[in-house]
Amino acid sequence: MADETTLDVDGPHGPRSVRISHPGRIVYPEAGITKLDLAQYAVTVADPFLKANGDRPVSLQRFRDTIDGEQFFSKNPPRGTPSYVRDVTVVYPSKRSHPQLVLDEPAAIVWAVQMGTVVFHPWASRAGDSDDPDQLRIDLDPQPGTDFTDAVPAAIELRTVLSDAGLEAYVKTSGNRGLHVFAPIRPEHEFLEVRHAVIAAARELERRMPDAVTTAWWKEERGEKIFVDFNQANRDRTMAGAYSPRALAHAPVSCPVTWDELEGVDPRAFTVLTMPQRLADVGDPWADFGERPGGIDVLLSWWDRDVANGLGEMPFPPDFPKMPGEPPRVQPSKKVADNWDADGNRVSEG
Repeated sequence: MADETTLDVDGPHGPRSVRISHPGRIVYPEAGITKLDLAQYAVTVADPFLKANGDRPVSLQRFRDTIDGEQFFSKNPPRGTPSYVRDVTVVYPSKRSHPQLVLDEPAAIVWAVQMGTVVFHPWASRAGDSDDPDQLRIDLDPQPGTDFTDAVPAAIELRTVLSDAGLEAYVKTSGNRGLHVFAPIRPEHEFLEVRHAVIAAARELERRMPDAVTTAWWKEERGEKIFVDFNQANRDRTMAGAYSPRALAHAPVSCPVTWDELEGVDPRAFTVLTMPQRLADVGDPWADFGERPGGIDVLLSWWDRDVANGLGEMPFPPDFPKMPGEPPRVQPSKKVADNWDADGNRVSEG
């Protein structure tokens, strides 16, 4: 195959010619999928992909060669970014501000593939209001001893929890072993408040399924349960977007599914190679996502109730600054109570 080729990509501003260097380079060795195959996949799924992930700050998980080789994340626009790929300035947990990429049209997705992108990680907020999420996201993560089939009943019950709080839930495979449950919300609250809403929903799910679900942040406390990863709701914490490939050997895709089909789903069946036919056969299960956004006031009232009952803040990711009310960032088995004050701050010894 030639050392480079071009793809003519239709879009809202007419067709654009996007250069693809090394189109024959194998990205997925086991599946035999090339860089050009990924670019063509991007064109095929562009419409539902952009509906789910467009107009949002996005991090690109890029690979220099195959998915088994060196990888890195791009957030800022790299040198040579074309004019049709915009960016927006966002504030990170460190309080620093930087421009972050935003994808608005099919050619922008193909350009990202040309830059070695395999996995797309969109924010839960839109570019025009990056501080206030318009999606509530919950990651159901199977722990050792559990698998995808254990995540399914948890997702179904979580749908009921969110419905009880006045929210309409949507579900997709993570592209690996878990499930992602999303609910469109009005962008009325900043990330910390949405995180508290997620924690409230997670704790309610744990009450309803105590033998199957856990909110324990520390792995040593989780057991063989589905972990409700509340920290994915934080600012600058992202999940693989809908229709994004994942960097696993069989080239899986994070695939939106209907609630009716969920119990019969085999997540390994949704791949870069099979997704175009699925879209042709069944369409996009998330086509109406965002048409009926809800509020998180009920969930926040649950949060306030739990706080009043002694259930306070949960741990933050290790790269975050120390947060008010956060418990100590130390494994429970290694914690010496005398070394920590009531606010979770380490007390100097001696």
